[in-house]
Amino acid sequence: MKLFDFWSNGRPFQSVSHPSWWIACGAGVDTIKQDRVWQDEQIAISALAPIAWSPSRRFVAVGEVWLPDRPLLLDQLNLPLQDWQGTDLELVAQLWESKGTAIWENLVGAFALGIWDREQQKLWLGRDRAGIDTLYYTNAGTTRWIAPRLRTLAPHCSTELDWVALRDYLCCAFVPGERTLWRQVREIRPGTSVELPSDKVQAYWQLREQINGIDQPLQWHSDRLRTLLEQVVQEYLPAGEPVGAFLSGGLDSSCVTALAAKFHTAPVHTYSIHFGAERPNELEFSTLVANHCQTEHHILEISFRDMWEWLPETMALVDDPIGDPLTVPNLLLGRLARESVGIVLNGEGGDPCFGGPKNQPMLINSLYSDINRQDSLQAYLVSFQKCAADLPLLFNAELWSAVQSEPSVFSADLHSRDSYLNRLMALNIKFKGADQILTKVNNLTHAAGITGRSPLFDQRIVDLSMQIPPAYKLSGVQEKAVLKQAVGDLLPEAIIQRPKSGMMVPVQLGFRKHWNRQARALLLNQRAAIAPYLNQSLIRNWLNYEGDTWNRYGVKLWLLVSLELWLQINGFR
Repeated sequence: MKLFDFWSNGRPFQSVSHPSWWIACGAGVDTIKQDRVWQDEQIAISALAPIAWSPSRRFVAVGEVWLPDRPLLLDQLNLPLQDWQGTDLELVAQLWESKGTAIWENLVGAFALGIWDREQQKLWLGRDRAGIDTLYYTNAGTTRWIAPRLRTLAPHCSTELDWVALRDYLCCAFVPGERTLWRQVREIRPGTSVELPSDKVQAYWQLREQINGIDQPLQWHSDRLRTLLEQVVQEYLPAGEPVGAFLSGGLDSSCVTALAAKFHTAPVHTYSIHFGAERPNELEFSTLVANHCQTEHHILEISFRDMWEWLPETMALVDDPIGDPLTVPNLLLGRLARESVGIVLNGEGGDPCFGGPKNQPMLINSLYSDINRQDSLQAYLVSFQKCAADLPLLFNAELWSAVQSEPSVFSADLHSRDSYLNRLMALNIKFKGADQILTKVNNLTHAAGITGRSPLFDQRIVDLSMQIPPAYKLSGVQEKAVLKQAVGDLLPEAIIQRPKSGMMVPVQLGFRKHWNRQARALLLNQRAAIAPYLNQSLIRNWLNYEGDTWNRYGVKLWLLVSLELWLQINGFR
């Protein structure tokens, strides 16, 4: 019996398999017995892989790609849009033949691609700049395996746990950077290409502060933002088909909904959640926006039982574990949306790109660092409000000794020469955006049978956000001033001026009243996957709510339960 069979009063867990395509590159590919659709001397490609050939048949393009600015790319090939009947992948194959690696910089949208050169026997791998799609590869062995889903690589690497990745997960609720919890698997970073077999890694794009119009007023910057927002949202809308929008009632999701309603000629469906009549919710605001934009509004109630029962399946659907309690609501809301739409928009990206209030603790720390003498990296990790401060006691002595001095992936950006707010924004865009938010959106909407799109994380919006002076993003208690100005005419004043609250999932109450017994059976068992690494006596204190002054134990316990399930599902013991 597996430990997650301890789930009580719930449906039994069934392993969820969403197989993805794969590429095998290197010596020994001729011995691969798995189904494959095409093979060359040094490469084998699975039957599930989308494939396109260049006109000369020299190059093979493999993978997933969505290009919203298709007309501009066709213009580079002197091909009229009305004459193009091919797919976006076929367009990439043609562009590669004429431009080679230079095309990475021209691709706008979402992609996880492999390009095989039959003459040079080289493979180039590339990922989009925002990190919408994911791409992983093994870093050991004579045969290298590549796939967009981490679990697809499981048969081709050991189940050795990467201790530094574990440390970072417990600090952030996601694994940042190129590491994964699989020691022998790496993630290609956004805006990066990898050449095999040479292992040459090259960043074809880097997020940089490039402030311009510093003497221009707020209105000038907001007008530029509004023009780009309208262009991007229109490109993201499915022509002639209904579209959905996840709507919390906050500024970000509300402005995306309003723009979709303004430009879309087919029905717009909106989707909101709450956790029962006795729990605080944002339905007042989401309903206000839905009525204002005249959408077809849907409200989903998610119970404590739903949260607990669906968590194992949710952890099976993400790549590295994500300890954000919104993972389960995202999956369930996606399944509701699938009844009406095939594409759903969301407001993810507003906080990272336009200076949301979560930056304020770090800004305060910078003002008082001479007094509190807190290291900026530790202050940043503590700002996640997860387990950063607990690690010396939470880890066993051997593990803590091994990882405590390992460099942090956040250090370079945290100590760059950019303005302080833009440093924080860059960290949130490059890591939390790519490694938590967009990965969560992409995996869980696809698992629900729909496509999730995040207009505010479009790479053109991201680039523009780094051009806007910091004072027009977050200044004192006024956050996202430039975004509010840009969409002020689209939304009720109550939405523009409401303070940021965030979607509060009631995990604190969940562990106190509903999940405590099951969590004990899962986390305190001697056979628990976390047992070799973590101090179970400290976890027992958290389950007893001993000394929970700031009411944070529920968040930490959700983080650990998510990790334990993920480890078990992926065969770590």
